Amino acid sequence: MRVLVVEDEKLLAAGLRNGLEAEGFAVDVALNGTDGLWMGQENSYDVIVLDIMLPGVNGYKICATLRQTGIWTPILMLTAKGGERDEVEGLNAGADDYLTKPFSFAVLIARLRALLRRGAGERPAVLEAGDLRLDPAAKRVWRGEAEVELTAREFSLLEFLLRHQGRTVAKRTILEHVWDSDFEGDPNIVEVYVRRLRNKLDRPFDRVSIETLRGSGYRLAANGG
Repeated sequence: MRVLVVEDEKLLAAGLRNGLEAEGFAVDVALNGTDGLWMGQENSYDVIVLDIMLPGVNGYKICATLRQTGIWTPILMLTAKGGERDEVEGLNAGADDYLTKPFSFAVLIARLRALLRRGAGERPAVLEAGDLRLDPAAKRVWRGEAEVELTAREFSLLEFLLRHQGRTVAKRTILEHVWDSDFEGDPNIVEVYVRRLRNKLDRPFDRVSIETLRGSGYRLAANGG
């Protein structure tokens, strides 16, 4: 899933990027509030990690502005230790959750997963399409009773397709959410990874779950193929 991190502490921002990417997220970082607000308005994100004290525009203003313009991307706000007032103001501004600094990275990941489940539409803890199941937290995938081993990128692609099952998603959209907005490699990398998923999840089980719609993108069948 694609995450925007708005954090002016460079070391923390870099640590969050590295940790989230290791978990399979595509990550964009803004080091000030002005850039963070612009990126949140101009790009499509699945979740936003937002600090409060930022140069340019503070986190409260960013959150409130996004909500006022009809952008309901889930927002996890980072607050100061013992900052009860920060938490109240953040939630009142439209944040969905908050985390107090310093925080455990494992807790951050769990909170982000929870926000993804509570986002627009139903987001169950385990994603399913027919007998195809994916557990985002445990990083496990099954076809029926058989567990299938996937690489981190294969897992992220399958998770994205499952969260949009039954809908056609363009190659560019997949690149933005499973890789990142700065990806400058061959866009045919998407085809390569779709082929890998088919070889692992479909062909051994005599299924066809991922459909190619020429000129439009890809669609994962809601019944799992």
